[in-house]
Amino acid sequence: MKRAQKGFTLIELMIVVAIIGILAAIAIPQYQDYTAKSQVAAGLAEISPAKTAYELAINDGSTLAANALSDLGIKSTDRCTVTSAAYTPGTTTLPINGALVCDLNGNPNVAGADINLNRLADGSWACVITGAPASWKDSYTPTGCTKS
Repeated sequence: MKRAQKGFTLIELMIVVAIIGILAAIAIPQYQDYTAKSQVAAGLAEISPAKTAYELAINDGSTLAANALSDLGIKSTDRCTVTSAAYTPGTTTLPINGALVCDLNGNPNVAGADINLNRLADGSWACVITGAPASWKDSYTPTGCTKS
């Protein structure tokens, strides 16, 4: 009578380890790209709500101090250091470049890049990415933004 095999052979274990290694080699870079892209989108989402408050200040003729984040209803986070440009009625000329800026932190592929929301003279807003590191990929740029 034959004895039944118990456990796995060495070659079977080596094949499983090789398959896991191949999958990891593909999955890890894809995950890092996904993380970088999501951090850029989150940075844009953190400063976008302040457009309304900034626009209200311009339309009401109110003065906004530089980095008056509490007046705009936003704050810096561990992923995004937020700054805002000053606005003084009658002296600030439009367009206002860097009206709202998110300096990205975190993933090395996007860290140091700035997401700038610029208030244009016609009342619209433009999103421009500046200071992007060399590792920046075009896929990180959110829809509606341009990289300069």
